[in-house]
Amino acid sequence: MARKVFFSFHHKGDIGRIGQVRNSWLTKGEDAGYVDEVSWESIKKQGDDAVKRWIDNQLNGTSVTVVLIGTETSNRPWVDYEIRQSHRKGNGLIGVYIHNLKDFRTGYISNKGLNPFGNIKFANSYRTFADDYPVYDWVNDGGFQNLGNWVESAAKKAGR
Repeated sequence: MARKVFFSFHHKGDIGRIGQVRNSWLTKGEDAGYVDEVSWESIKKQGDDAVKRWIDNQLNGTSVTVVLIGTETSNRPWVDYEIRQSHRKGNGLIGVYIHNLKDFRTGYISNKGLNPFGNIKFANSYRTFADDYPVYDWVNDGGFQNLGNWVESAAKKAGR
């Protein structure tokens, strides 16, 4: 089943890796929430309220949010917001480490970042989102072949 997916990521730091994941998703005929770096910078210049509106609008109609995790993703406040909003609206959530992908612009492989789900606690609980949402590695877990299955599993878990 085709799913509309929102991809959350650190735009500036990982754009050279993100395109590879996005293209693999699109080559399989899937729909994706994605914005290029130029558009993202334009949105950010409009202020925090504009960014929140844009994120909330992008999440409309999606059933799963895929957080693409690079070196600095866990430190990005907008990624945190996207995860929280996705959870609030009932989206399935998964994380995918992308540090092992070569950045097509520089040719570099980056260091593994921290899981951003660990930053967010469930209300009235000691547990974090990392306790409930799975995280995969694009290279080591065969992301090109398996992303669709991961997304479908997350959607079913969320009842979407």
